[in-house]
Amino acid sequence: MRAMTRFVLAGVALAFGLAAKADGVKLPEATRFTLDNGAQVILARKADVPLIAARIAIRGGALADAQGKEGSAALLAELLGKGAGSRDAKAFVDAAADVGGDISFSASREALWVSAGFLAADADLMLELLSDALLRPKLDPEEFAKLRERAIANIAAAKDGGGRALIGAYADAWLFRRHPYGRPVNGGERSLAAISAADVRDYFRTQTGADRAIISIVGDIDPAAMRRKIEARFAQWPRAQGELPVVAPALRENTTRVLLVDKPGSAQSYFAIGNVGASIDDPAEAAQDLVQTVFGGRFTSMLNTELRIKSGLSYGARAFLARYALPGSALYTSFTRTDATGRALDLALQTQERLHRQPLDAATLESAKRYVRGQFAPNYETSAQIAGAFAQLALYGLGVERIEGYADRIDATTLEQANAARSVFPETGANVVVVIGDAAKIGDDVAKLGPVTRMKISDPGFAPGP
Repeated sequence: MRAMTRFVLAGVALAFGLAAKADGVKLPEATRFTLDNGAQVILARKADVPLIAARIAIRGGALADAQGKEGSAALLAELLGKGAGSRDAKAFVDAAADVGGDISFSASREALWVSAGFLAADADLMLELLSDALLRPKLDPEEFAKLRERAIANIAAAKDGGGRALIGAYADAWLFRRHPYGRPVNGGERSLAAISAADVRDYFRTQTGADRAIISIVGDIDPAAMRRKIEARFAQWPRAQGELPVVAPALRENTTRVLLVDKPGSAQSYFAIGNVGASIDDPAEAAQDLVQTVFGGRFTSMLNTELRIKSGLSYGARAFLARYALPGSALYTSFTRTDATGRALDLALQTQERLHRQPLDAATLESAKRYVRGQFAPNYETSAQIAGAFAQLALYGLGVERIEGYADRIDATTLEQANAARSVFPETGANVVVVIGDAAKIGDDVAKLGPVTRMKISDPGFAPGP
């Protein structure tokens, strides 16, 4: 019954959010403070429904994985929810589920993430579970072994099932060959097998701690009372014993290189094309987002129009900008029938060439602005979304104006700025390309793109050996 109540209230929150944000995004006022142990805390009251959401970010993430043991952070994240404090794995999950709450743990490239959502009346239980997981996890070796086995099996299943789920991992590994951004967040078969329960415990000790943490809580709360609760629960959280990884920017490629991942018998080919793009704090962000929308960010984009709507060569094509503290990837991806691989690649490259040779016009830019504005506000309606936004901003040292002023920056983007921002995607002479498919049937088509390196999809990991 409480779960049903929570579902209904969430729907009410969504409806109120849409009304409140119709004229733009305005985040609620937040109370900010830092505990003596270095933990940053952000509290915001949003009392339209009796719900509370928490988002906790711990700096480091997959970047802090030991060399050759990629996937350590991801395994630790899952293991945090497999028993903590006085509760074993089942009791921990049941404690949240019994009141209609939820807690989840994950790893990203630059942080560990904890997400929780509860009724406001169960705030004490939520904080108890969160603090147990982060300060007193069991890190049970048997649970670890099951998680590691499942992670390896998931990769094998994804490789058996086709290339769509893994094209991003291959693309990052090939683009960022000798850079930390190329290391798989969830690990590979070989790296996962090399991780022990002791390695995960060591990661927990050295790479998690209060001084790395951002605790963001939004919902039906009294900020002063919530502050006292957080201080009581998290004041004893020790600092991380290790150092944060230091990463230098990856350089853009200035020539084309191609990776062909052989999957014999594949009925389809999957491809990704791109280069190093932009960071999360790039001053040209708004203009770049508009370019991404026009090029491959909506159904009527250039890529989708050519590869799906006009030619029928694919069910879809998308362009992406992965933004981190340093520039991530600027890629576009698609897939097609094996016998149409050459035509699809040619058409994709022609469309990429047209992006750079044919300037955007005023009508196209205005259409993109309307689309981006319409898509933006719904990302900041619920307490969970707002808590996540506060944590993300703090993680990268950004102010609320990044969100509250975004629509204005979109509106203010000139045609000249948008056309200059097309450079976030590479010219066709500087493409980093990955194609997954039946090499015996598509090898000649792929060879036309540039120098080709080959690997088998059955090879461990997502990049060819040294």
